[in-house]
Amino acid sequence: MRRIEIMDTTLRDGEQTNGVNFVPHEKLLIARFLLQSARVDRIEAASARVSQGERESVSEICAWAAKNGCLERIEVLGFVDGDTSASWIAGCGGKVMNLLTKGSERHCREQLGKTPEQHIAEIRETIAAAIANGLEVNIYLEDWSNGIQNSPEYVFHLVESLQDCGVRRFMLPDTLGVLSPSQVTEYVGRMVARFPGVHFDFHAHNDYDLAVANTLAAVEAGCSGVHTCVNGLGERAGNAALSSVQAVLADMAEVETGVDESRLHELSRMVSSYSCTPIPANRPIVGDNVFTQVAGVHADGDKKNNLYCNNLIPERFGRKREYALGKTSGKANILKNLESMHLDLTPEQTRRVTDRIIELGDKKETVTPDDLPFIVGDVLGHDLSQENVKLLSYMVSTAYGLKPTAIVKLEVKGKVYEEQASGDGQYDAFVRAVRHIFRDHLKMEFPWLSDYAVSIPPGGRTDALVQTRIDWDYNGRTLHTRGLDADQVEAAIKATMKMLNIIVQ
Repeated sequence: MRRIEIMDTTLRDGEQTNGVNFVPHEKLLIARFLLQSARVDRIEAASARVSQGERESVSEICAWAAKNGCLERIEVLGFVDGDTSASWIAGCGGKVMNLLTKGSERHCREQLGKTPEQHIAEIRETIAAAIANGLEVNIYLEDWSNGIQNSPEYVFHLVESLQDCGVRRFMLPDTLGVLSPSQVTEYVGRMVARFPGVHFDFHAHNDYDLAVANTLAAVEAGCSGVHTCVNGLGERAGNAALSSVQAVLADMAEVETGVDESRLHELSRMVSSYSCTPIPANRPIVGDNVFTQVAGVHADGDKKNNLYCNNLIPERFGRKREYALGKTSGKANILKNLESMHLDLTPEQTRRVTDRIIELGDKKETVTPDDLPFIVGDVLGHDLSQENVKLLSYMVSTAYGLKPTAIVKLEVKGKVYEEQASGDGQYDAFVRAVRHIFRDHLKMEFPWLSDYAVSIPPGGRTDALVQTRIDWDYNGRTLHTRGLDADQVEAAIKATMKMLNIIVQ
């Protein structure tokens, strides 16, 4: 099978997402995960000359990469500026410059105010300076997609004029995201046919929501490498998402990459956390909902030789299939969840549990699989519905210039415990106090909070109900709990109490 290089540009183009800024230690952690765990071929770490913070980031990443034998996989965007970008990159310990040139005649003449020959001469000068600094050079043909449509002879002349300069790769960006898959097939095909010995990368933007489709088309047309961003971050509508590109290339293009699919979900969550950009629940591969069957007919089909499954098996990506509980889920979803929990009910008991879940759905309450044992216990009148952990009282306080504090009194299986703690916020103080009770008094492992999301209805009402959803990592599994209240802290506390009852149960 043909091998395709993946160059991930989350740390450069991804950071051009509005509102996204990575500090140096975050960039280093993401770079390490991309190269060592997700195993992409190359990463673009930053743009040269941007800031002192970027210099620190690139220096730290390059120092780590040099110690780990992967320095040639670190790339930095540079500019046509003689020796300036080249010396900046070399000064940070870098070895590869991705040189940004003008890939359309219109950009050359109107943005730079130069003739093609003037621009080519300056590019050659910059390449020579880079090589003198010990750098390898790749070239971006910025706005190539418009250039190949409106001034193809300019594009061909540019590549022909630079082929003898020692350029490693020519990179073809759809800078404004204007191409369709059929156009990508045509134009990339023309480049590959005209320059058969040249390594071409394709760099897609998602303005028409075609970045992944265009990336597939570029590979099928002969590109040797493609560019991605984790979670589809990037300028405007973003770039082609790494997870989606990997799945599409593996399943539809029949090509190989070096990417470890099982680490993509973990990587996605890391970048989401550092970028403060939530992952849409329906984002393919990494979204919360994409491996969850909601309709009962789908769960029923899965029982009958996996009729509603495709090649995107969740275990490929370090995830598992889930079956939602709600008014549209039906008996099949409930049976799937009962089976995973080793709960065996009669048909009549299953019907009664199904009716209760539908009733809750009609009231717009969210039911998770972790709630199911308690619903079963409530419906059937078993002890399972009893609260093993009760919140008897709590007090949280905050004052300007002081850390918030919390005093919490819990009853756990009939015994009362009280603790206090301070934290970085009112809820943090509450959790720390509860953690003291579980670790110090009960000698129990306490889950780690892995995700926290608050949904606030639009409209600006201060008394509106808010829903807090918290994910917890506990003994190798993830617990999902929710709380609903007009007070955000109280909603989070309700979600926490659900978690405590689950782990004690």
